Amino acid sequence: MTTFASFTATRRSALAAALVTVLAGCASVPAPVNLADTIAKTPSLSTLQGLVASSGLTSTLQGVGPYTVFAPNNEAFKAVPAKTMEDLAKHPDKLKAVLTYHVIAGKSLAADVKNSNAKTLHGADIAISKAGEFITVESAATTQTDILATNGVVHIIDTVLLPPVKK
Repeated sequence: MTTFASFTATRRSALAAALVTVLAGCASVPAPVNLADTIAKTPSLSTLQGLVASSGLTSTLQGVGPYTVFAPNNEAFKAVPAKTMEDLAKHPDKLKAVLTYHVIAGKSLAADVKNSNAKTLHGADIAISKAGEFITVESAATTQTDILATNGVVHIIDTVLLPPVKK
């Protein structure tokens, strides 16, 4: 068995320098973060991040989970009528209902998706479908999948989903 002591001083020095370089490279690899922080650090989800914060859902998405978030991108929010966005801004309970309609309990990676319905944190079911690598959630298509977080996964979608009106 070769030990560190059996190497010559030159080889020990070179080995130590290589180890320092490798460890320094590891320090620059970002540590996994929770869902709220994952959304916050994803530029295409900046609108969602602001709405999550204003709705009070940040603590839920920082919690234990696991959760799967179908996250509408900034373009999806631009497609929502201004009047609807204004109404959501005025009524935090409605905003929270819309946002929780995009979250399901459990961690569902793209490879695990099956054609089925899933219960959202809102309480209503959403239809999830998969054909090959193409995944839809209700009328929304995924544009990016499997953004991992410590407490779940984010799939970016191209449409804001509106929950059914409770009677």
